[in-house]
Amino acid sequence: MDRQAVCATVARAPFLRAHHLRALVTAASGDLTHSLDREILNQVNLPARVRASLIHPDLETLTADLRWIETSRVLVLASTEPEYPQQLLRLRDAPAVLFVLGDVDTLSSRQLAMVGTRKASASGYNTAREFAAHFARAGLTVTSGLALGIDAASHDGALRGGGATVAVCGTGLDIIYPTQHHELAERICARGALVSEFPPGTPPLRMNFPRRNRLISALSEGTLVVEAARCSGSLVTARRTAELQLPVFAIPGTINSPGSGGCNHLIRQGATLVMEASQVLQALKIPLLNEGVASGARGSPGRELRKKPSWYANGRRVSGSTMPLV
Repeated sequence: MDRQAVCATVARAPFLRAHHLRALVTAASGDLTHSLDREILNQVNLPARVRASLIHPDLETLTADLRWIETSRVLVLASTEPEYPQQLLRLRDAPAVLFVLGDVDTLSSRQLAMVGTRKASASGYNTAREFAAHFARAGLTVTSGLALGIDAASHDGALRGGGATVAVCGTGLDIIYPTQHHELAERICARGALVSEFPPGTPPLRMNFPRRNRLISALSEGTLVVEAARCSGSLVTARRTAELQLPVFAIPGTINSPGSGGCNHLIRQGATLVMEASQVLQALKIPLLNEGVASGARGSPGRELRKKPSWYANGRRVSGSTMPLV
C-alpha cells in the first residue's frame, strides 16, 4: 500500500489508536507503507476487531475515501509522522490518524482551548470574542470546537485579532457542522486549521463530541470556560484538561444565571477565576505584548480577513494546576 492508502485504512479501523500504529511501524522498521503487510500484522498484538479490519478493509469505502483525499486538499497525518502534534500522544487513546485542512503547523503551536455553551448570552459571546482577540495578539492559537455560541465567538475573535485558530470537528471534514458555519470554516482554513480524527462521511453523532473534546483539551496548554451551564459538555473538556494536569480557567457569572452554573461550579472545584485576558497569559507565562493586553482593556478587533478560499468535498461546498472535577 502507498502512504495515503495506509492512512485511509487505519482511519476506518475501529479502536485502532496511535500506540497500535506506532507499534506496527516499528515492526516494519519505520516504514509506514509496509506497516499493514500481513507478516507485520502477525508480529504485533492487536485487538481482534482491529486486525480483521486491517486485513479485510471495505474496498468500496476505501476507494471513496482515497478519492476524497485526492480532491479535497486534505492532509492525512499518521501518528508516526513528525507533523503530527506531539502533545496528543499524552492521550492513552490518541488517534492513529488525523485529517487536516489548512495550516498543519498551527497544530503544534502554543494553543489555548476556549469553550462554552452553544446558547451564549450576548455578554458571553462578546467576552469570548474579546478575550480570543487578546490571546491572538499575544501569539496564542485559540482552539475550539466550531460549535454555535462560545466556540464560534472564540474562533471569530482570534481571526479578528489577526491570529490563528484551530477547530476540532466532531464530523468528517467533508461535513461542516453546524451548517451555518461554512463561511467561518473558510476563514479558519485561511488562518488556521480544521482537524478531525473521523473519516469522511462521519455525521454529527452525539457520541463523537466527547471524543472531539478530548482532542481540544490535549492540543492546548489549558482550557478557558467562558460561559457554561452546569450540565454543559464544556465541563467534559475541562475535566479532560484537569486529567492531563493542565490549568483550567473559568469566567464567573451571576448565581441567578443558568448559563453561569458550570463556570461557577468549576471555580468551586478549583479552577482559576479570571476576569481579564492578561490573567490567563500570565498563568501560561506568555509575555504581554501590548498595552491593551497588559491592562486587560478591550482592544479594538483586528482587520477582518477578506480573502477566503473555496474548495469542494464529496459534492458539498465547504467554505472553508490539577483540580478535582465532579
